[in-house]
Parts: sequence; structure tokens; C-alpha cells
Amino acid sequence: MGKKKNQKQQPSASKDDLLNTLGDFTSKENWDSFFTIRGSDDSFEWYAEWPQLRDSLLPRIQQHPSPSSLSPSSSLRILVPGCGNSRLSEHLYDAGFGDITNIDFSKVVISGMLRRNVRDRPNMRWRVMDMTQMQFPDDTFNVVLDKGGLDALMEPELGPQLGTKYLSEVKRVLKSRGKFICLTLAESHVLGLLFPKFRFGWNVCLYAIPQKPSTKPDLQTFMVAAEKESSNELLQIISSFDHSSLACNPNQASGLLEALESENQIRGEYLSGSDVLYSLEDLQLGAKGDLQKLSPGRRVLLTLGEQGVSHFCYKAVLLDAKQQSGAFSFHCGVFIVPKTRSHEWLFSSEEGQWQVVESSKAARLIMVLLEASHANADMEDIQKDLSPLVKPLAPADNDKGNQIPFMTASDGIKQRSVVYQGSSSLTGPVVIEDVVYENTDDDVSHSLPFRRLIFERTEGLVQSEALLTRDGLFDKSVYGAEMKKASSSSKSKRRGALKRNNESSSKMKVYHGYLASSYHTAIISGFSLISSYLESVASSGNRVKAVVIGLGAGLLPMFLHGCMQSMQIEAVELDPVMLNLARDYFGFTEDKRMKVHIADGIQFVRDYRNLYAAGNEVLLSSNGSCKLSDAESRSTAIDIIIVDVDSSDSSSGLRCPAADFVEESFLQNVKDTLSEQGLFVINLVSRSPAIKDAVVSRMKEVFSHLFCIQLEGEVNLVLFGLCSESRIEEDCILDAALKLDKLLKSEHPEISQSITDAAKKLKRLK
Repeated sequence: MGKKKNQKQQPSASKDDLLNTLGDFTSKENWDSFFTIRGSDDSFEWYAEWPQLRDSLLPRIQQHPSPSSLSPSSSLRILVPGCGNSRLSEHLYDAGFGDITNIDFSKVVISGMLRRNVRDRPNMRWRVMDMTQMQFPDDTFNVVLDKGGLDALMEPELGPQLGTKYLSEVKRVLKSRGKFICLTLAESHVLGLLFPKFRFGWNVCLYAIPQKPSTKPDLQTFMVAAEKESSNELLQIISSFDHSSLACNPNQASGLLEALESENQIRGEYLSGSDVLYSLEDLQLGAKGDLQKLSPGRRVLLTLGEQGVSHFCYKAVLLDAKQQSGAFSFHCGVFIVPKTRSHEWLFSSEEGQWQVVESSKAARLIMVLLEASHANADMEDIQKDLSPLVKPLAPADNDKGNQIPFMTASDGIKQRSVVYQGSSSLTGPVVIEDVVYENTDDDVSHSLPFRRLIFERTEGLVQSEALLTRDGLFDKSVYGAEMKKASSSSKSKRRGALKRNNESSSKMKVYHGYLASSYHTAIISGFSLISSYLESVASSGNRVKAVVIGLGAGLLPMFLHGCMQSMQIEAVELDPVMLNLARDYFGFTEDKRMKVHIADGIQFVRDYRNLYAAGNEVLLSSNGSCKLSDAESRSTAIDIIIVDVDSSDSSSGLRCPAADFVEESFLQNVKDTLSEQGLFVINLVSRSPAIKDAVVSRMKEVFSHLFCIQLEGEVNLVLFGLCSESRIEEDCILDAALKLDKLLKSEHPEISQSITDAAKKLKRLK
């Protein structure tokens, strides 16, 4: 059997005509037609022929080859699936391997091969059979020898479904210590299925079959030999050839070597104990112990489902309760987390997941984290899809075979409509949606709409969230009760299934007097640390100069603009698309106290610092560059710098900000740019304690004093760096917060109180 027509060793013109009968290499009818035209006596060798195969193949088939002898063993039971009319089986039989079974789903070729061999090879067996549904008992054969069969099943446009079924059958019919020998062109999509299927409990080697002499590099045949071990040990794949000396087609060589390197890297991560994803097949082979038994404290990341087996694929976490002595409601349960909540600390962190296990009263909990691919699926359909996938994960004593219960974490959203969907070359895909959250008080009249800005590049990060009111105005009789509710935490929420609705009320507009994001509240509460300085600037008739790096939807600058009349705000945004979206969908406006500069934030601070260090007045132009002016003589140092930008590179371990914003050189430039009483604020989002500690350590080296607010139940850590040598004591923070409250001039006591309450959580990092 074979692959694409242009990948075969070139046959004669008559063979080309025959190949035209094979449009689909997985079609029984096509193969019947092919073999009817060709006949059984004229064998067709897709890949390497016997003279090239013999010396590499015979030693691999031997059950226990001896250095002094490679004589065949007649006791070996060999299966050749997808045999076609190749002479490979005949050569093996003539070499002394007398127990060979050949199968093919083409009745035409099996009949022809039986007639061809009935006299000279009477013990050779020929059966019409589908290699993906073999009719043999388990543990039947010592060797399964495949020459192009897997390649034929793995046509790229058909996906891995047939290949998966076939390899499962191969593993089933092989005896312990048996071997699967696969002759293949070793294309990356084939190896991408083959290698993972033979991980735990298999010893895999890769060989290059010598080619016929040729004037130019041709497609080469490779041999993958996988031996079924008695243990579930995981071994690296060994290749028997010099990677740099492959004389085959360059594209074929690079694809093979990349697949081999990738697989060995994955195996290395398994062996090192890294937190990697296991397949269900790996776990059933014992990769993480006996799944039939509960193992207190066991936590395993895994994937469930695959193409052709289920509608979707899923990422999941298997957790066996740490304490197995208590009373459990059930032995095994499934907890589905919607995409909108899978980021949350409770579901994404190991500590949070153990809390869910404890509250679920399950001896084993399988937590399934939904992703974007599940967005349009009904929860009932997902449960039906998952049911057969999770059944093998239940412990042996699972409530005497009772059905595994499903639980679901609500995404908290009652209504959702998309008002904008587009993309930016800098930010990537962006979605703006209006949502109404579920009301826990069951008071539908108080369910208010919010508008959310979502960055798709960071797993659907909700970058900004704003309250919508009629015409952007606040009617206390309508919204007053709702304002008493705690603000939601926005910059970590992710959206779920999208329901497109472009008929949102045009009268509903963003209201800038409300803080929907708890991290915005935390940022402003940190102003308490310099509230005395802010008060003195305001009382002198001067303006506090603040720079916000990262405009987003413009909600934080607009809130400050409305509440602090003495503040001059300069927003720095790298992406001009963000500015347009802030204007068009979030009501952002500029005036003499609010300016936006389309510029790189790091370069902006560096330029400002250089000019300020020279003792010159700085005016900021609309294109983000710095110009000198002699218009005024007073200092132009910045009083507050806020960094609130997400990272486009998740490999750094930081979601917010980008790694460059926490480098010591940038931090030093920030300090040099700030006034003597200046404040630096940075919203830090990372799940790595080591990264957080490293950032804190750098900031301590630069700033005189460092404070923080850890948002409850979130990964956001808001850090505050003070330039002043004098520091505010923690027992004085409440008084400072009350002083800030008088400066803010908020129209809503609830917002003022939330800022004061957040200030109480300020902790000094010593």
C-alpha cells in the first residue's frame, strides 16, 4: 500500500495509468479495480524491494537474534497487514519463516495471491480482512510487519482516524515481547501518530533502508521497529543512522528529524517528571500508576478524546483526594469548567484544584477545562461526548458501576452579544462584547449590562470591563442598588461561547464613574501612599502629572480624569487600533488634561528620562516623541507612572506586563523620571511564584520602599514603588486613604469605600 502518487518510486507509463484508478488509498473498491487490472502475477512494490530490505529486516524479525547466526525461527507467527500483491511475504517464507498470515481488504488481491502461492507455499495463509478491524484474538502474533499500510491510512486530508484504529489493533494482537515493524516514508504526520502510540512499555528504534543507486536524492524508506516490553518503562527512540548523512529528499529528511527530536523531547519531559499532558492510553499502560486503584494525592494532567473517537478533544486533570479516610458522596465525578472560568485560580492552580476536590466530596475528581474549540457546543452534548472517555478513568470500586455524575461551574453570564470582532497586527484578534451577568439574588431588574474588551491572543483575556448605562449617564434610582455590589475582577476573566447579536441598544453607553475591575480599584488605592503629596500639589493650584502605559479601553484614565480635577494624564499606547476602539466603543475622549501618545512605552520613558535629566522642559507631542520648550521654568517630572499592559509572549511566564517592563534598566529609568515623591504602579499577572519573587527583588533594588496588594482569589499582584526615602507606616495607611478619598471627588460612596477598603490591604514588602 502507499501514499500520495507523487511520493512513490516512479513506475513505468503503464503503472501510471494504473495509479489513476487509485484516487483514495483507503477505498476497497479502488484497490479491487487496481488489482483486477494489474493481475496477481505482476507484483507491485511501493517502497524498497527485497535486496535493499533483507539485511535490515531479517535481524529485526528474529525474536532473539544471535550475533553468530541470523537463521530464521519457524516458531514466529508473523502478520502482514495490507499485503497487496507484494512479494515481501514470499521472500520471508522462502527465508524460512513458515508461519505467515497475510490480510488485505481487497478480495481480488487475496484470491490472486492465494492462487499464486498455493503450490509453492502451501502453509502461507491469506485472508480478506480490514486491518483496522482485525478478526484475531488478543496476543496472537510475534511480529506485525507493515509495508506502507499505515502510510496509506494516513492520507493528510483524511486525518488520523483510520491510523489510530489500525495501531490499536496492532497493539492488541501482538504478544508480549512482540514486534511491530513498520516500513514507511516517515512523513511527519505519520510519525506524529506512530511515535506517541508506542511510548510506555515499548522499545522503539528507527532505521534507514539503503536506497538503490541514484543520480539525485529520492524518497527513502525507513523502518520503525517497536518491541512490546513486559514493563511500562519509557525509553528514548534510538536511530541507527547518522542524521547528517541522510541522502534522501531534503524535505523528507528535515520532517523526519524534527518529528524524532520533538518526540524525544516529550519523552525527556516525561522522564524528568515535568508537569506534562498524558494520553488516556499512556495512563492505561500504567504511566502514573494503577488507575484502577485510588492513590491519595495523585494529580495527573491528561488529554481526552481524539479525532474519529470523539467529537472534541479535551484537557483534563485527574485528582485523587488527598485524604481517603473521609466519607465521600461518590467515588468518581467529573467537573466541567467553562472557558470563561478556566483561568481562575480555583481551577487553574494546583492549590485551587485541591480545594475543588475537597468541596466536591469525590474520592476521584476529573476536572475538564473547556477551550475555544468547545465554544459552540451545548453542555449536554459535551457531557454525552465525555461519558465514554471518562469511564476508563473510574476506579474499580466506582459505586458498583453506577453512572459517573457530572458537575459544572457556571460561567456567570446570562446574556452575551458581540458588538465588534476584528484584528490588529500588534494586538491580534480582538472582541468587544456586551454581557449581563447572572444575578445571585434572582433580582432580574438589577442585572446590568457590561461591555468587555477581550484579547484573544492571551486565551481570551478580558482586558477591560465597563458598566453600561442609558446614554452613559447615572440615574441613582435605577442603578443605586447595583452599585452596592462588589466590583468584579476583570483582567483575568475569559469569555465563553459567543452569541452574535449586532442589535445592542445604541442608547446604552459606557459610564466612566464606575470601576468594574478590582485591579483598577487596587491601583487607585495605592495613591494613598502619596496622598499627602497629592494634596499639597492640588492645594497649590498645580497639576499632578500621571502617565498610564497601556491604554486598553481607556477606562482607568477616564475614571481618574473624572475624579481628580488636579491631574494631568498622559496615556501611552503602542497600538493605534486600541485608541480607535476606545473612542468608538468605550467613550474615550481627549482634552487639555487627557492626551494619548502612540508610542512604545519603554522608549517613551527612556526619552522622557533623558530630557528630564538634562534639566529641560518637556512637551509631549501627539506622536509620542519628546520636544524641548522654554515656555515654563518649573520641573516637569512625572508624579505617577502606571504600567498596565499585557504580554504578547506567554513563554516568559508573565501575562502582564511584557517582560521588558520589569527589567532593571526600565525600572531605573522610571525612578529617574519620577518626582522625589513619585509613585510607580505595575499590575503583575503571573502564576509563577519564582517570577513574582524575581520582579519584587528587582523593584526592591531600585525603589526606596515597596508595597503590594494581592487581589483575593486572583493572580493579579499590584506593586507600588516609592521614590521617597521617607515611608508611610502601615498603621497610617487608613488615614492616608481617607485623605485620598477627599481628593477623588467620586459621586458614589460605594466606589470611594471600595478604594478605601482596598487600601487597607496594602502591605509593605521588606
